Amino acid sequence: MTAASKSRGAPRIAFVASEAEAAQQALQELCQRYGTIAPEEASIVVPLGGDGFMLETLHRFITQKVPIFGMHRGSVGFLMNSYRLDGLPERIAAAQPVELHPLDMTAIREDGTTRQAIAFNEVSLLRESRHPALHPCRQHGL
Repeated sequence: MTAASKSRGAPRIAFVASEAEAAQQALQELCQRYGTIAPEEASIVVPLGGDGFMLETLHRFITQKVPIFGMHRGSVGFLMNSYRLDGLPERIAAAQPVELHPLDMTAIREDGTTRQAIAFNEVSLLRESRHPALHPCRQHGL
């Protein structure tokens, strides 16, 4: 980031990338063009990868309450914006914000202990026998 862009109020961008070759290449290009800072200091996090990496990034930064602007550099990218090197601050400024409300789950084990988790995409439960744990209504087709 240049001194001029900082003075204009440009976003403090943290880039994170999956291990995919295309994501790592994009990470180098974007860091070279825009600079990068630690995600904990960022005003926005830009994950580079596919949908799986986007979901990981959402989980990783949910408590930070920082906007996420994903760019597709993985195999599946339904949740991602297209990758373009040019005009990133303008694209971020023009982005339509979406507020997510993940599913908050509390599972109670047989011994009474609990485990809490959130889910943006889906939740799957498996019993020790590896049989799916179904809601009683679903077992009867309701």
